[in-house]
Amino acid sequence: MSGLGLLLSAILVLANRKLWTYEDPRIDEVEELLPHTNCGACGTAGCRPFAEALISGDITPAQCTVNSKDAIDEIADYLGVDAGDVIKRVARLACAGGSHVARNKAHYGGLESCRAAAVVAGGPKGCSWGCLGLADCADVCDQDAIAMNRFGLPVVDPEKCTTCNDCVEICPKGLFSLQPVDHRLWVACKNLLHGDDAENDCEVACNACERCAKDSPDGLIEIRDNLAVIDYHKNHLASPVATERCPTGAIVWLDNEIPVKGKKAKRIIRKEALPTH
Repeated sequence: MSGLGLLLSAILVLANRKLWTYEDPRIDEVEELLPHTNCGACGTAGCRPFAEALISGDITPAQCTVNSKDAIDEIADYLGVDAGDVIKRVARLACAGGSHVARNKAHYGGLESCRAAAVVAGGPKGCSWGCLGLADCADVCDQDAIAMNRFGLPVVDPEKCTTCNDCVEICPKGLFSLQPVDHRLWVACKNLLHGDDAENDCEVACNACERCAKDSPDGLIEIRDNLAVIDYHKNHLASPVATERCPTGAIVWLDNEIPVKGKKAKRIIRKEALPTH
């Protein structure tokens, strides 16, 4: 038995020498300066893989859009590299149809889940493209970056949002997308109906009036399938001018992620939900 023990010990010592790999101690130091959210917004599987990529020079500190600027600069100074320049992204909802402006065509009494409600004839909402307001996105957000307002619409806190993509994946209507914050011109709608048909279901729906497209530089906005679509390749041409004559306020200019409607947009002062019809 003693001989067998010595043999196994020798094998373990040999294996340790042959299989041992060096790990840069800076990885631990850099990982400590990261937010430990493991959200994946940077494109890696978590904070430690991100730290490893930083050490190997495959990524820049600024690509962690969740981290504070001070922490990013500290990592850059520690590694002796440029911090990089990455535009922050945030999750945005392409819908403004809360219960006070969008009508329901039926009462829904099933499981409190957007995915469950969507299975039942697309959900109770008159606008079949609209937010169902049952908070799947808020429930799945580990960062508490999404809260439901009094009208059943999710509101994203840009300071807490890590662009982890969970809300994008869970929304059965495909209303969420991850957008750079410099995309300030935004269409808060996905309704594909035209004119009165759109507004009968939702007072703030895009009605395909084409005014935003006519008021914008050529090609910045086009009406596609009765919906205003922004070409963000021409984002440098964007301005609040496109919002000024929108009659419903479906297209907005974002000021620190707060939507600002144009002067011609109808003002909604209703505080209660519309009746089901």
